[in-house]
Amino acid sequence: MNVARTSLNRAVPTTAGRRRVAACAVLMTGALTGCAEAVSGIPVAESATSMHHVEAAPADLLPDPHEFPAAYPAVVLTPQAASAAAEDLDGVGMGATVSPVECTPPESEPGAEPPAVAVGTDEVSRASLTVELSRTTELLARVRDRLRACEQIRVSRAGAGSTVTTEVSAHVPAGADEAMTLRRSVIPDVGGAGLTQTMYTSVGRVGDIRITVTSMTFGAGEPDKAAVDELFATAVRSVRTR
Repeated sequence: MNVARTSLNRAVPTTAGRRRVAACAVLMTGALTGCAEAVSGIPVAESATSMHHVEAAPADLLPDPHEFPAAYPAVVLTPQAASAAAEDLDGVGMGATVSPVECTPPESEPGAEPPAVAVGTDEVSRASLTVELSRTTELLARVRDRLRACEQIRVSRAGAGSTVTTEVSAHVPAGADEAMTLRRSVIPDVGGAGLTQTMYTSVGRVGDIRITVTSMTFGAGEPDKAAVDELFATAVRSVRTR
């Protein structure tokens, strides 16, 4: 299990201005090893700006199909199908062009391992629940900034156009080194309201493994937020303990 280290900057209370207090670190043997001054501020998680390597491959860390919520009988996708599914979840997909062009999702890092993906489907509602694990060195904070700069984009693929809108939510799921939640809609130019896709996604990072859990519905259906929260927690636990 990986343990996130935390560096703390502590505010020092005073009644007559800020009082500077020297703090010293001492080894368990009692030897004095160094001193530092306390400074004002708030605790900062070192894991949010640093990254450790997870030895296991994404495919070995993926939650098993039986760990999905009961309403979503699941299967693990082949590597080729997993890559296609992972690209579709961003609303763009393989071979598409994006406007503005700077909002085109980045390509996979050179030599990157293929993502591992498992998908469960509720046959009654047609809603799907997908978990994707991928290896990346990109901090999630950069992804968040990119999404906020590209809230609405135009996508064209195979002659068909759609509008993709992404909103970063205030909800931050627990357990990962970094995490965020977003809501995304994909509205096609033609085809009717029943083809509109709505996605609710939690994204997290544990070391250099990115965890993406998405509930996707069509038409007027609402994504299953509870199922996303449950599967995200399962995926985080799987990455940390396997």
